[in-house]
Amino acid sequence: MALSLGLPSLVQYTPTKMRVLSYTDIRLPIFAKKRVTSYRSPICAHSQSLQSFERRTANYKPTIWHDNFIQSLEIGEEHESSNKERVCKLKKEVSQILYKQELLRDKLELVDVLQQLGVAYHFKDEINCIITEIHESMDQILSTDMHDNIHVVSLLFRLLRMHGFSVQEDIFKKYLDKEEHSITKLSSDIKGMLSLYEASYLAKEGEDTLEMARQFTTKYLTEFLASSNFDDLRLKEHVAHALELPLNWRMERLHTHWFINQYVTDDQMIPALWELAVLDFNILQSSYKRELKQVSRWWTSLKLYEKLPFFRDRLVENYLWSVGWAFEPEHSSYRIAQTQANCLITTIDDIYDVYGSLNELEAFTDVIEEWDITAIEVLPEYMQICISALFNAVDNQGFEVFKRKGLNVTPYLRRAWKDLCKAYLKEARWYHSGYVPTLVEYLENAWVSISGNIVLSNAYCINNYVTAKELEQFSSGYPDIVRYSSMNLRLYDDLATSSAELERGDVSKSVQCYMNDKGVTEFVARKEIKEMISKYWTSINVQGEIIGNSDFEKYFKKVAFNVPRMAQCIYQHGDGYAKPDSETKDQITSLLYEPIKLL
Repeated sequence: MALSLGLPSLVQYTPTKMRVLSYTDIRLPIFAKKRVTSYRSPICAHSQSLQSFERRTANYKPTIWHDNFIQSLEIGEEHESSNKERVCKLKKEVSQILYKQELLRDKLELVDVLQQLGVAYHFKDEINCIITEIHESMDQILSTDMHDNIHVVSLLFRLLRMHGFSVQEDIFKKYLDKEEHSITKLSSDIKGMLSLYEASYLAKEGEDTLEMARQFTTKYLTEFLASSNFDDLRLKEHVAHALELPLNWRMERLHTHWFINQYVTDDQMIPALWELAVLDFNILQSSYKRELKQVSRWWTSLKLYEKLPFFRDRLVENYLWSVGWAFEPEHSSYRIAQTQANCLITTIDDIYDVYGSLNELEAFTDVIEEWDITAIEVLPEYMQICISALFNAVDNQGFEVFKRKGLNVTPYLRRAWKDLCKAYLKEARWYHSGYVPTLVEYLENAWVSISGNIVLSNAYCINNYVTAKELEQFSSGYPDIVRYSSMNLRLYDDLATSSAELERGDVSKSVQCYMNDKGVTEFVARKEIKEMISKYWTSINVQGEIIGNSDFEKYFKKVAFNVPRMAQCIYQHGDGYAKPDSETKDQITSLLYEPIKLL
């Protein structure tokens, strides 16, 4: 069921009672149990000083994707019905092909291709049976000659770990020469080296064999790429793509777009599978256009970009984030809710970082903490507008889940926003007092202030799989994977944005905190932050194996993995969010606007 995206009503409910209030009743005491007055005095007492307060500005450029353009996007409804019928036939054909695979290598490679083409979600049951059967036969597999094939062993290892099955790095030790610290018998097996390279990025903490494999394969593949002795241009392109970024760190949907165009040139290409991937990509893109139109109408009706001109108006980029976190069709409600959240996160972040005085921010945080709509009258008008939009969006999102699932998720959605604003306030206090935190102190707060807790709270609560049991577990706090995933979101962001944020006036970020702690250059600090990102990825990998394999757990951990993947995508070449460049524009165009053509 689609979420209500307008701003016509505020909703208060419990599992036994609901009440819908018109927006004109916004000052009625519907959220708080008691009136909070502790934050009235800061604004009133300092009204004179606020009049002379010089507000900062980041001079953000306006959006290039206006509502008129979004509403004019063609969805291609005239072909949609026939395309869906064709997809159903192709799915049956591909399912039969998958069922007929007998050799281990063929099974693994076909599952891998299905995943990279972005259509594996159509074959969840079949793939789960294959991977489970392989895992149960590991002892037998490792005792055969197949164990001598580094490509097959690496692919087996990567797919098992991706699907949450336990497999030890020991299966690679036979290839490792401990004295030379090199991989033996692989000098001409480029495909095997590439597979081992990709497998090494699923390493967990303390897995030295995989770490050595990563170092060796990176060096070897780099040398191969620089050589002119190998005329397989397609393989070279795959190696270059992998060295730029491993699969485990890539934004899924962009890689799917790239891989569809690569797969059609493969000598082993299965025509039915390629056609399925193209049609499925285009059908999903049509769904994305519908969602984008819907959320654009909501955003336009709020008119926040007119009333709060100091912040980043990035609706389409915000929607791109949501697609990157959960692209499958069944997660439409999450994408819409999360895009709303992304827009409001950006607005509130800019209030704390750019526009608000410290007194205003203290009062703003108090109102968020109490979640009391009646208290907004003590705030400046620009803050009242923002909080009204936030309260309405969050409580409507919770109401939709209650209608659909009978579960009250609103307290958990509110908790995430309260935690975020408290983290924002701490950074604002640091900035206004001129305090430079230590790196440890900064990161303890920054993994929340980057808003990953909201992304993953929404993912946890707004989905088709959540049950009362999962909600009860969530009441004790955020799972560990939320912290690790958010930490890499923060570090990727800092590498790309910290210099510009310091110039406009902001708290020191991880790079500057490390420089201050260690007395090193920015170059050294950035190198260390990149090392930290790699280490946090190993922690995320650990959590991916710890978390179970129910439908809910698979979905949640996939979103948790996709959070830093999407951050890496947006910030790889600079700040592709605040200052979208041509690459960000091309990403949006290829994923959201332009369908892939069939041959």
